Formats: sequence, structure tokens, C-alpha cells
Amino acid sequence: MALSQCFSLPLPTNYNNKVYTDMDNQKNNYIAVAYKLYVDGQDGKELIEEATQQHPFTFLTGFGFALDKFEEKMLQTQQGQPFSLTLSQEDAYGQYHQDYVLKLEKNMFNVNGQFDSEHIYPDAIIPLQNEQGDRFNGRVVEIVEDHVKVDLNHPLAGETLYFEGTVLENREATTQEVEHMKKHLAGGCSGHCQGCGGGCGEGGCGGEDCGHCH
Repeated sequence: MALSQCFSLPLPTNYNNKVYTDMDNQKNNYIAVAYKLYVDGQDGKELIEEATQQHPFTFLTGFGFALDKFEEKMLQTQQGQPFSLTLSQEDAYGQYHQDYVLKLEKNMFNVNGQFDSEHIYPDAIIPLQNEQGDRFNGRVVEIVEDHVKVDLNHPLAGETLYFEGTVLENREATTQEVEHMKKHLAGGCSGHCQGCGGGCGEGGCGGEDCGHCH
């Protein structure tokens, strides 16, 4: 997804689901991890996501790419070691807030005078920016004649997360990897890898699918 414009958002005063985190004085390690992620389902734990050894989740620590407790656990786990981690709502994506579901004027999503139907459609994940420059992801819930309903809750808000996996690589990031990451973050890539085509783990976004923001 390559969205070319940024629009200001009227966000709830208590909304704080920022994409970016403070990167100063953070340890930068390169992590590659294979895992299975479960949540509570009607019939026990339900598998919702898997990163395999062939296609692991890779990221640099200290840039806000992973949840704090997840990153902390990865830093403490040596290469080749298995791990198990349970994250409460508070340590994961928080509670689900109904007031994070917003009705936005449809013309906010116009490009060259036309509604951007190529990128704005039900269930689309779209990058957004508020007046302070903070960036967020939102899911399009509904499109009607005069507005677009967008849910700013994380898809896993309200869930307890259960990780089972193995750390495949855990080493200090190279200076080149860190500088590459800083360069791409300064250029506007969102700091959590979503929509980046898997290129974030190599030290920066930079892929053609890297999202910008509405």
C-alpha cells in the first residue's frame, strides 16, 4: 500500500496508541524469532499467527517494533533457546475502547478531488496521522455516503497473548543496520513493520509496499 497524503485526525483525548516510541538510549539487537501466537477462544487457546523458521519475525530492538515485554523477553533469551511468554491486555494492546471508533468525513480521503477507493475499503488497514504528527493504524469498518467509520483499536486489543517459540538469532545490531533503520524511520516509514513487505528486519523498511499516511 502506498498512500501519498497525510490528513489530520480528530482523536479521542485519551487515545495513546502511538506507532513510534522513544529510540534514545535503547539497546539495538538484531532478533530473528519463530513463534506461534495464541489467544483465548471458545474452545481453548486459538492459534491466530505463526512466524516459521523459514520466514521468521525479524526486527531491531530499541525502535518500538515489538511490544516492550516481548522485546525484553527476546533480549533475555539466547540464540537457539525456546521460550514461552504470556502477555496480559495491559502488557499487550490494552483494552478495547469503543470511543476509538471514529466517524471521519469522507472527503478527508480524497485524492485529487476523488475518493481514494483504491486504498479505502472495508477491512483495509490504513496509516493515519494526527495534528501532532503521531502516526496510527486504523481499520476501515464502514463506508457510507458522507463518512468513513475507522476503528483505531489494535486488532488484538482486549486479548491476552500467548507466545510459544524459539529465538533463532540474537546479536548486537551492526552500525549499518542501525543507521539504515534510522534513515528509513526519518523518511516516514511506520515503526512496526506492518505493510513493509518484511524488509524491516534487515535494518529498515524501504520496500515498495511501505505505507505512508492518511
